[in-house]
Amino acid sequence: MTFVVGENCIKCKHTDCVEVCPVDCFYEGPNMLVIHPDECIDCALCEPECPVEAIFSEDELPDDQQNFLELNAELAEQWDVLTEKKDPLPDAEEWDGKPNKRELLER
Repeated sequence: MTFVVGENCIKCKHTDCVEVCPVDCFYEGPNMLVIHPDECIDCALCEPECPVEAIFSEDELPDDQQNFLELNAELAEQWDVLTEKKDPLPDAEEWDGKPNKRELLER
């Protein structure tokens, strides 16, 4: 099993989760993070660290975000690994909780 970064990370990109990951399985895109499913060890340390509650265990991924499991796997192969905490995007607070952000994902 793996953990999955969901829609609410888009346009927020908090990196508190990266700091606690023991296997460096987070990858950074322009406006979102993803988890590499083959590298995640299911330790669950990242989930409570996300201030916008955008991380889910695979078996608790909401029905409307199931496509993010495949998306995390795809983008983790394209993006660079992130191993240190960075500042969130400047307008992250404004985007927290906004619906339908999938179309705003930058690759």
